[in-house]
Amino acid sequence: MATQFNPVGWFEIPVIDLDRAKAFYEHVFDYRLELHQMGDVMMAWFPMHETAIGATGSLVKGEGLQPSSSGIGIYFSTPDIELALARVREKGGTVITEKTSIGEHGFIGMAEDTEGNRIGLHSHT
Repeated sequence: MATQFNPVGWFEIPVIDLDRAKAFYEHVFDYRLELHQMGDVMMAWFPMHETAIGATGSLVKGEGLQPSSSGIGIYFSTPDIELALARVREKGGTVITEKTSIGEHGFIGMAEDTEGNRIGLHSHT
């Protein structure tokens, strides 16, 4: 069976302090997140380009939503992992794994954000 869509359509990263988390992700990846209220949940949406490859998502703050370093893994694409990891440190996050080769698939790095979520970074160079 062939899929006609990307398997991941949306992701959500739970946070405790939405302003702090928003500032962290904006600083690390150098883009802006938009605030939205969806019912009882406050969200900060990552940028989206409807015709681009990949998925987008949001930081989410609401009852029952708890950050976790052992939850679902998500990898953010970045042109410069070393710069992004430096920005993680600057904004109060923790680097778990420095830039590491994954062979022909490029490089990864792992970090923990200011809320306690584990995130991955990926680049081809």
